[in-house]
Amino acid sequence: MDTAMIRGRYQPSPHQRECETTSYRHQAKRSFKFVLIAILGSVLAIPSRSHGYTPDDPVVRKMVSGGIKFLEEYKTTRDNPDGELVLLAYAHFKVEHDQQAPIVAKGLSAAKKIVQKAAAGNFHSHQANYEVAISVLLFATVNPQAYKAELESLQRHLMHVQSPNGAFTYHNEKLGDISQTQYALLAIWTLDRAGIPMDYAKVISALQWLLRVQDPGGGWPYHATDPGPGRPLQRQKAPYMSMALAGGSSILIAGDALRLWGDTSSDDDPGIVGLPKAIKVFKEDANKDRRRRVKISKEPIFRSVQMLEAWRAKNPYKRGAMLDWYYYQLYTKERYESFIEIANGRPKDKSPSWYNQGVDELKKYQDAGGGWKDRSKSAGHISTCFAILFLIRSTQKAIFSMGEGGAIGGQGFSDDVSGAKLVGGKAQTKKPAQAVSDMLDLLDGEDGELDVRAMAEAMELPSESEKPKDRASQLDRLERMVRGSRQWQARRVAAIVLGKSDEMRSVPALIYALSDPDKSVRRYARDGLRMISRKFEGYGMSDDPDYAELSKVQSSWRDWYRSMDPSYVFLDDDL
Repeated sequence: MDTAMIRGRYQPSPHQRECETTSYRHQAKRSFKFVLIAILGSVLAIPSRSHGYTPDDPVVRKMVSGGIKFLEEYKTTRDNPDGELVLLAYAHFKVEHDQQAPIVAKGLSAAKKIVQKAAAGNFHSHQANYEVAISVLLFATVNPQAYKAELESLQRHLMHVQSPNGAFTYHNEKLGDISQTQYALLAIWTLDRAGIPMDYAKVISALQWLLRVQDPGGGWPYHATDPGPGRPLQRQKAPYMSMALAGGSSILIAGDALRLWGDTSSDDDPGIVGLPKAIKVFKEDANKDRRRRVKISKEPIFRSVQMLEAWRAKNPYKRGAMLDWYYYQLYTKERYESFIEIANGRPKDKSPSWYNQGVDELKKYQDAGGGWKDRSKSAGHISTCFAILFLIRSTQKAIFSMGEGGAIGGQGFSDDVSGAKLVGGKAQTKKPAQAVSDMLDLLDGEDGELDVRAMAEAMELPSESEKPKDRASQLDRLERMVRGSRQWQARRVAAIVLGKSDEMRSVPALIYALSDPDKSVRRYARDGLRMISRKFEGYGMSDDPDYAELSKVQSSWRDWYRSMDPSYVFLDDDL
């Protein structure tokens, strides 16, 4: 276990790596310091490797590909649980990002049924809270704007079924359920980041319940006895690793929803260097005023995590015969570790020991069909979903793509593209300005008759030796423009200029642009990649490719870029 993380001291990273994703860049600004016990968990250590795994490692990608193939062979019948279909769709979409994939379409349909049952007011099945939570994750990941009504409905249901003491549990059950509370809080965090109005008193209530029911030794049980506010912690029945990690991740999730490590949003600064004013990052923070009224300390969370880490050092995880709990525990661990990272401000280690250990174990358990089986009578689809979500670092991607309200898969830019104006809001002449900065300002304007080719040809980026800061800032601005501008003219110009910039740093943005809705942008991005790479034949790609062709070409270009920069991680959701 990496003792440089929360186990030792909360602190900002000494070096904030430039990253292509909006949220990742801004999350790097978040940091705080807090002293905890440095724990060297030797039981968690793994043998040294010549290199560590990342989600983009060929070994991991092959494992994930096999798991996706296994999920795609899932046979649906009338008896399939809705929640299972939603989970399969969520795992598939997190990898393929194809809303039209049959398994995703079926999952969205199942999630809508769950919304209807929740809205009816009598949704009390054994899996109700899990099904509601995973439906929230699916809707928010696919398109939080398109499914805003569904998200609002599910949020009302969660607030209605929460127990008076703050916990979530089965219907008519007196004891709170750590597992269900974990998923409910994950859904609440997701709803908050999607801009759904939030009752923060409910979040605080759940957080305080979790802190009250932690075992004095540091772990959490499955069903917890509440000693009541203001009373000492009491011994809980049989704490174990899956629930300990669930409890730990839950208090961190709640703390992040409450912005206890700092509010990263700003009215004036979206946290994106060189962002053109025409690009409005979707930040519908309906909870800002509510959150400002929150008065709660983060110190109890820090103490609780310290206790948990001490407990983990004394209670190493031992995989039992019930493998389904093993896969559940792996996904829970990824969630816990990812929220530790966000508390620290950014990932400290691209290839942490806990992840390497999980990958090595999953390699052993994956069967020939690509899936991961659990109990002998189960087909293994749920466990396969958990394994996939662990391997792709699903929670980390959600944090760094939703962390500032930005959406997943390139969605989430508002339709409002009114921005900076030149004189009177329009260019004074039809001739493009000669300075690159003026050009970019012109693209921010409202003139719909810009000469794209003339503008692109007139743009001459300053050389690295001449004005390195200006060049870097303008490239950054162009990359953001090609990713997010709602004006096709701006995206076309950006793709052309980036393509002739001869800058390797622009390759990820151009790979992203290969799937642009505008055919011209796709062609300019394709030709620019060929020029920068000096691979003039490229990887094919017709002028009007279908989804399968685009996906294949993008994958090939990513592989090529990784061969140039093996350490690069495509954290944004254009995978």
